[in-house]
Formats: sequence, structure tokens, C-alpha cells
Amino acid sequence: MKDKIQIITSLRSRLLEDRFFHSLNVADMAKELALIYGADPEQAYLAGLVHDCTKNTPAQVQLQMMEQGGMVLTDLERQSPKLWHAMSGSLFIQSEYGIEDAAVISAVRYHTTGKAAMSLLEKIIYIADYTSAERDYPGVEQMRHWAHTDLDKAVFEGAAFTVKKLQKAGLPVHPDTLAARDYYGLQGKR
Repeated sequence: MKDKIQIITSLRSRLLEDRFFHSLNVADMAKELALIYGADPEQAYLAGLVHDCTKNTPAQVQLQMMEQGGMVLTDLERQSPKLWHAMSGSLFIQSEYGIEDAAVISAVRYHTTGKAAMSLLEKIIYIADYTSAERDYPGVEQMRHWAHTDLDKAVFEGAAFTVKKLQKAGLPVHPDTLAARDYYGLQGKR
């Protein structure tokens, strides 16, 4: 596996400046949350660092990466290029950075949609992406509070926010996002 400096150097050349800055912030937030919830802070930092590694890669190149990697897209996924960087990124970190840690690969894969019954690392990366230092949207302070006090509540609120935003825009919602919202909504009711 490439070391952290090599990965950071690669990301700096692959990503636009604001996306690179975001990736560093997500890595920092992921490490912070890992320390709170008992996850491996270095593993969380790495997953946060690489989560958007193909975000600025042209869509056609991402599609090619996924096809070559044997990833089969649903119709909804094929029509939702904003989701592709999570899927193509999970393949890219294996082939280009030599990352073999299944937990990191899965955290990158599901950081945009979430899913039901996520691992601790998957939840951390999903929420670190919502709450990194540069994020500035109505309710971000409340999301940061939940991120630091009740990770499952934060996941539920993040998924619910995404569902509402997509539905309001008339866009399709990935079934994994609905499953995350429903699963973590039920968790809070037990």
C-alpha cells in the first residue's frame, strides 16, 4: 500500500483545490469521530482521506473504471452520475493505492448513499463527509452535535436530509439511502 504522503500527493494532483481541502477535513473529522466511538483512528483517517478520490474524474472515465472492475450498475445508479465517485473510488483505491482493507473499501463505497446496518467505520465516513470543517449549510451545527454524541441519530438525520433534498428536487433516491433512513430511524425508536 502507498504511504499517507504518497496518497496525499496523488490526491492533491487529482482533485480540485476545494475538493482536496474537503478530503483533508473529512479525514480529520473521521479521526476525531473514531477516537470518540472506539474505531481505529488511522483507518478512519485513511478512509476519510481517499473517500472522494475520483470525485473530479470525468464521468466517462469513472464509468469505464466500474465496467472494467466488474461493477454492475442498477438503472438508477447509471442515471445518477453524482453517485459514481463512491463506486469508482472504491475500485481506484485498490488498484492505484494498494488499499486492501475491506472496511476502508466499503466505507468509500457507501459514503454517498449510506445503507442499512452500516459498520462503525462506514457510519463515521458517512457522517464525517456531512460534518467536515468547511461544511456550511443550515443545520450543520446540529449535525455536528449529533455526530459527536449519537452517531446513529446523525446517520438517520443525514439520510433523512438527503431523501428530502432529492425528493424536493424531483430526483430519484437510491434504495440504500432509504434503507439507511428507515433502519436508523427504527434504531432510535427502540
